[in-house]
Amino acid sequence: MKFQELLAYKNSVELAMEIFNTSKTFPKEETYSLTDQIRRASRSVAENIAEAYRKRDYLKHFKSKLSDSDAENSETQTWLEFSLRCDYISEEEFEKLMNLSNEVGKLINYMKLNPTKFGVKTTNC
Repeated sequence: MKFQELLAYKNSVELAMEIFNTSKTFPKEETYSLTDQIRRASRSVAENIAEAYRKRDYLKHFKSKLSDSDAENSETQTWLEFSLRCDYISEEEFEKLMNLSNEVGKLINYMKLNPTKFGVKTTNC
């Protein structure tokens, strides 16, 4: 299986693209702050899932990269909250993106709790 086939990866890419498209409407003065930060964090979720899958030969490396992904997902949620409070996104858009982010978080957690289902050799830890 390729990492691109992982549901957590697919959903995290979807989230990052939704955020990218939504953030196109953010004010120009946010270009190098909130806009840049939310895009970077949301993309990093997917990137770390891909790295975790590639590092699945070792349980500790796999879980470490998934932990990084989970942290980036939390950062993304923080930036979404700022986006809502600054009136850059609607409550409806916020809820949609948060629900997708929460789903990604559940999938990351599932991967952490079930490493052998993703080809991790637990004897090499």
